[in-house]
Amino acid sequence: MKFLRYGESGAEKPGVLDGAGHIRDLSGVVGDIGGKWLADLSWASKLDIDRLPLVAGQPRLGPCVAGTGKFICIGLNYADHAAESGLQVPPEPVIFMKATSAICGPNDDVVIPRGSTATDWEVELGVVIGKPAKYVSEAQALEHVAGYCVINDVSERDFQTKRSGQWTKGKSCDTFGPVGPWLVTRDEVADPQRLKMWLKVSGETKQNGSTGTMVYGVAHIISYLSQFMTLHPGDIVSTGTPPGVGQGFKPPHYLKPGDSVELGIEGLGTQRQTVRADS
Repeated sequence: MKFLRYGESGAEKPGVLDGAGHIRDLSGVVGDIGGKWLADLSWASKLDIDRLPLVAGQPRLGPCVAGTGKFICIGLNYADHAAESGLQVPPEPVIFMKATSAICGPNDDVVIPRGSTATDWEVELGVVIGKPAKYVSEAQALEHVAGYCVINDVSERDFQTKRSGQWTKGKSCDTFGPVGPWLVTRDEVADPQRLKMWLKVSGETKQNGSTGTMVYGVAHIISYLSQFMTLHPGDIVSTGTPPGVGQGFKPPHYLKPGDSVELGIEGLGTQRQTVRADS
C-alpha cells in the first residue's frame, strides 16, 4: 500500500492511495501514519480502500511519516559518490543525524538559508522503521521495516565541511528534509537494492543511479544501526546518494532561487520543489 499524509503543514491527515491514484481519507481508521500504527500494520490488511472517503482536489502532501523521533543518515554509501567527493569508501557505515525540524512535504519549497552559497541536492532511498529494532541480525533486519520513501537530503556544503565539527549543521536547515510523497509498504518493494533513482535541476538530469550500487545495503544498515541504538517505529533512515551532486561538478553547481528540483525512485513516487531564498 501507499500511505500518505495530506493537508496544511502541522494539520495533516492520514491517507492512502487507491488503485486509480486518488487519495482516500484514513482519519476514521488510524490516528496518523506513525508510531504505534506503523509498529503493527495488521489494520492495513483489513482495509477496503475503495469504501474509504475520497479526498477532493489536489491537497498539499505532507511528509509521509508523522512523529519521527530519529532522522538518521548514512554518508558516502555509494562508491562513485565517495569518489566525486574526493573521499575513500568508509570501512563501516558513516552515520550522522539530520534534525527532525528539517522534515517537510515532498513538494514544499526548499529554502536556501541565510549566508548559504553551496546548497546542494541528494536523492536518497528512505527506510521507515516499523517494528522496534535492537541488536537485530542482518537476516532479520528487513522484518523491522514498515516501508520505503523518497528523500531529498538537501545539504549546505560549506556549513557541512568548512564550519568545523560534524556534518549536522549542513544537513539540518529548515526544509532540508523533503520526505514522501508516499510510504510504500515493504511488501510492495520486492528488492530495495534494485530501484532506479534520478534527480533533475531545472529540467537537467543531475543524478541517474540505482540502489544496486550501495556499498552497504538496507539490511546491513538496519542491523548495523541497531547495534548502537534502538530504532523505533517512525524513525527514518536515509541511505545515501549516487553520484551527480552539485559538489561533484567542476566547478560545483549549487542551487539558486528560482531553480526547480525534481526527483524520484522507481515505485516510490516523485517529488518537486521550488528553490527560494530565506526571507
